Amino acid sequence: MSSKLSIIVPTFNEKGNIRPLIERLDKALEHVDFDILFVDDSTDETPELLAQVSAESDHVSYIHRDNEKGLATAVLLGFKKATGDYLACMDADLQHPPEILLPMYVAMENGADVCIPSRLIPGGSDGGLNLWRKFVSSTARNIGKCLLPCLRKISDPTSGLFMFRRQIIENADMRPIGWKIMIELLATATYSSIIQIPYTFCERQSGSSKIDGKVTLQYLQQCFDLRKRYVKNKISVVNWTTEEMDAKTKSYVESAS
Repeated sequence: MSSKLSIIVPTFNEKGNIRPLIERLDKALEHVDFDILFVDDSTDETPELLAQVSAESDHVSYIHRDNEKGLATAVLLGFKKATGDYLACMDADLQHPPEILLPMYVAMENGADVCIPSRLIPGGSDGGLNLWRKFVSSTARNIGKCLLPCLRKISDPTSGLFMFRRQIIENADMRPIGWKIMIELLATATYSSIIQIPYTFCERQSGSSKIDGKVTLQYLQQCFDLRKRYVKNKISVVNWTTEEMDAKTKSYVESAS
């Protein structure tokens, strides 16, 4: 029996991206047992749209929060409510291409505890970022790796796109703030195997970026706090080439068809 995948998508005023995201995930994951859980903090018409799409599809659900805000706590709530054997986190803005979820799933089926798509290994690209965003992203990565040894083998540790086995967070002391939920998982979960796969970070299709100065300060606070409690896992990190990723994904689809 194949493993079930739950995809957690935090949303804040992303009504223009919801239906395209679901349609692309449905197509990409037609051979996978999966569901999508939106955790929504929106102040526009996104909750009404989520109510519509969840009524139309039995594998789409949502939680709307009125009294709490923040991407990290939204994702953590999604982890608690999700039912999958594998849990994935991705943004709603389509800068994380939904099609990459299938190779991520295949990596998990090939023994990974965590799969991290990377813009920074051969075959990957951060072309969806302007020069300022590239500078900010690079600075954040370097700060994280400097402060947290557990991130140093990971090429793209500050991404919001990742997948993992549910059991690795059973005893994790996650106390996320701000936006960078993956560094919280990498620092506090118990795991031994990571597969990194290449992907292209895309341009935003609708809505606007939520990054501001407050997010930067929260990230620094998070890194310093994690220095006191990160788990010293012994891990192996394997990078798949584009050719290897495509071949394994094709083999999986053929066997599942």
